[in-house]
Amino acid sequence: MGPTAHGDIAVVGHHDLTPGSLRLVESALRTRLTRGPERARVTVRAAAGTAPATGRAARASGCPLAVVIPTSIGVPALPPPRDRPATGELLTLADQVRLLDYDPTDRDSCVGADERLVAAGSLLLAVWDGSPSDGRDATAHLVTYARARGIPVEVLWPEGAARDRTPRTPTHPTRFRF
Repeated sequence: MGPTAHGDIAVVGHHDLTPGSLRLVESALRTRLTRGPERARVTVRAAAGTAPATGRAARASGCPLAVVIPTSIGVPALPPPRDRPATGELLTLADQVRLLDYDPTDRDSCVGADERLVAAGSLLLAVWDGSPSDGRDATAHLVTYARARGIPVEVLWPEGAARDRTPRTPTHPTRFRF
């Protein structure tokens, strides 16, 4: 059985890429996806950053796109404000939408969703600069997770790509106490 025998290519990566880097990543993903396997399904979790670049690259290369969106008890959950434009774009590009129960405002819950996405794939494409996990970004963890399970990993980090290290405000919604 080859690395993409059942056809799902999971894609994960940094969410804090600069705009210029996103264009480089999209181009690198498009080039990689055109190399095959033919009609491999590309799967991403709806989020800002790497995910919409992946969706555009999958569409341009002719690969079907599956988008994982959060649910709460089977009902689609509203993504955090910074992920909403990306989620909308991904839904317009998607050939398939997969519902997965996780809290899109909780980092650990998102990492768990990404682990399930990776475990269901037969190849992981990681848009990763090689840095260790910094507590905000779990790409290093997901690469280690895939390798520990024998899932082939290809790292994509185009020359000239960079991350935006500007501190971000939390995206957690206000919690009300009654």
